[in-house]
Amino acid sequence: MMHMSRALPRHATPRRAAYKPDTGARALATRELLLLSLRYCQCTVCAFPAMSAAAVTATPRHARPSPLNPNARAAAAAAAAAPPNAVSTTRTHLANLDRLLVRPPPLPLPLQNKGAPPADDLGDGGGAATPDDRSGRCGLLNALNLSTFLPFVRKPAVDEMSPRSLAHLQRLLTLSPRPSPKGSIAGEWRRYHGEDGWDGLLDPLDQNLRREVLRYGDFVQAAYTAFHSMPSSSSAAASQHSQHRTLVLPDRSYRPTRSLFATSSLSIPAWARRRSAPGWLTQRSSFVGYVAVCDNEGEVQRMGRRDIAIVLRGTATCPEWAENLRAGLVPVDDDDDDDVGSPQNAPKVAKGFLSLYKTAGDHVPSLSDAIVDEVRRLVEVYEGEELSITVVGHSLGASLAVLAADELSACLSADAAEHRRRPPPIAVVSFGGPKTGNRAFADRLQNGRGVNVLRVVNAGDVVTRVPAPAMAREGEGHVHAGAELRLDSRDSPCLRPDAGPACCHDLEAYLHLLDGFAGSGRPFRADASRSVARLLTYQRPNVRRAYVERARVLGFEPATPRTATANGAGGGAEGHYGYLASPT
Repeated sequence: MMHMSRALPRHATPRRAAYKPDTGARALATRELLLLSLRYCQCTVCAFPAMSAAAVTATPRHARPSPLNPNARAAAAAAAAAPPNAVSTTRTHLANLDRLLVRPPPLPLPLQNKGAPPADDLGDGGGAATPDDRSGRCGLLNALNLSTFLPFVRKPAVDEMSPRSLAHLQRLLTLSPRPSPKGSIAGEWRRYHGEDGWDGLLDPLDQNLRREVLRYGDFVQAAYTAFHSMPSSSSAAASQHSQHRTLVLPDRSYRPTRSLFATSSLSIPAWARRRSAPGWLTQRSSFVGYVAVCDNEGEVQRMGRRDIAIVLRGTATCPEWAENLRAGLVPVDDDDDDDVGSPQNAPKVAKGFLSLYKTAGDHVPSLSDAIVDEVRRLVEVYEGEELSITVVGHSLGASLAVLAADELSACLSADAAEHRRRPPPIAVVSFGGPKTGNRAFADRLQNGRGVNVLRVVNAGDVVTRVPAPAMAREGEGHVHAGAELRLDSRDSPCLRPDAGPACCHDLEAYLHLLDGFAGSGRPFRADASRSVARLLTYQRPNVRRAYVERARVLGFEPATPRTATANGAGGGAEGHYGYLASPT
């Protein structure tokens, strides 16, 4: 001891290390200590039975009171009045202690800042709540406005929220696909493909049709994601059958067979290019979509035919935006290139759309040639089978889809007449598409070519109302073609009623509304199961504040849209949700 005291100076005292208790370790140590103490008491009681009166007067297990014994009730009452067994009491305490120590913590409530508005101001516009403001002031459930999703959420208190409803909300905040149950449509697939103009299927919306249209919409999302994950890939597509290497389809029953590229006839001059802008923003040729075929035999049997899908995205580059502004009508047929002197009732389309569809690039064929060649190849590969062709597009892709369907109908009808076979039916499913051509073109598309067109339209989307009629003469204005399925952003419990034009035109907003649409004048579908994570990620300013706050409480932090890729594809990408909103 004397030697140790000389080792330290007199003025120096040994320092203790700073102790930072771990809450989890401390709780575990406390639990173990209590368990050891209680078990020691239990062992003491078992070792000294003379100290326990219950141990001396314990009734054997096999000694049951007989119902014929008149003293049975008195014996049972005496046993009940006897002091409890120490062993059983100790076990009860141990069980209660286990339940107490392993009980999960309650769900934390959102912290209100000192300058935060009161609960009444959690709506969209601030101030007094409007009748349409469904952001709620009655606890967790109504604040999340889950009454449209969960039928049992009429409980006002936070503690009433069951684990089942929490799991449902967590599922809505993930991107795990939970589509509606698949029903067999083999018997009437032509009706779902638009043979009768979808008569009786749109309002109220048939659940099988909803699921099919949602799947086609997700295909367009995959085209957006593939483009943004590798936008400068047109030079790698010198081969006519090249495939975009980051293309991952959400439905694996379809297999992509060819990537499609659109080329603009316009070029951005050097003086108009910004040095900080990426090169793909001004390139003439860009990845615009793909062709896919259903090669899953089980899905082929469920649908009643083998489906060939042609998927086209919307506007993304500056040359494509410039082409959108060229709204003048020109003849769609190649045999009449000059619109001057052409008959008034000739089919005409917007000049910019036709330019993107017909122009060939330096390393890629035109979109027209690529689509026709690939579809003809697939028809020959699956000759003798029941086939259908579905052309899907959003925004600019919707107009390109109409042009592709018109040309495919003419080409496949000629091939079928030559080989004496029936051509496959062609349908167009468009989301937020502008007007493409004049009345003569719309009539030829539907009546002359037999193409079925389904237009999914948001009432607040201004793109669906352009171009405006430029000429007063009959037959020279732009018109829509086909049946219309009208949605409205104000029907959504998640979106703000004053959502901006970008949100109203966004494809994910379309799919969200479509998943909840039941029919005109009906509330949002109670069992809508499409994830709201993408809306929170890419349309957060247009999502109701109550949803944003509750998502933050549940630990949901959206990824940045600029780094997300398809299902984690595309190596080095930092986003984790695998999604990119439409560039509107």
